[in-house]
Amino acid sequence: MNQQQIRSTTAEQQEAASTGGEEYEDLMPVMAGRLGAEGLLTELRAGFRLLADPARGAITAESLRRSAASMLGLGSAGGGMTAEEAAAMVREGDQDGDGALSESEFCVLMVRLSPGIMDDAEAWLEEAIAEEFLRSPPPAAA
Repeated sequence: MNQQQIRSTTAEQQEAASTGGEEYEDLMPVMAGRLGAEGLLTELRAGFRLLADPARGAITAESLRRSAASMLGLGSAGGGMTAEEAAAMVREGDQDGDGALSESEFCVLMVRLSPGIMDDAEAWLEEAIAEEFLRSPPPAAA
């Protein structure tokens, strides 16, 4: 997902929130359908790099707040993300309890939070397995 798509989605979410609704379109299945499994992971990794604290190499509550304000346009004038909200978001995906999101934790969280992505999970799994077979050399004959 590029910055323009993130801003567009974020603006739609802000508009829904300001009108009393919390609904937004789940774009993860659309992206996965267009990009395939490998392309989706590439985009998620790019999103991780946008949000991560470069010194720590992980998404912290502070790096998430800073990114939300600067890159995503969710500054204090628009109600900004509070420290508590950022910490809760990090806790949601923090599987190892270190207080930050690694790249893999972020990718798992993003997929897990997409209710529509599991509709085509079997097809994506088959695609990923097929791609892996194409990349891997056949085993040597004994």
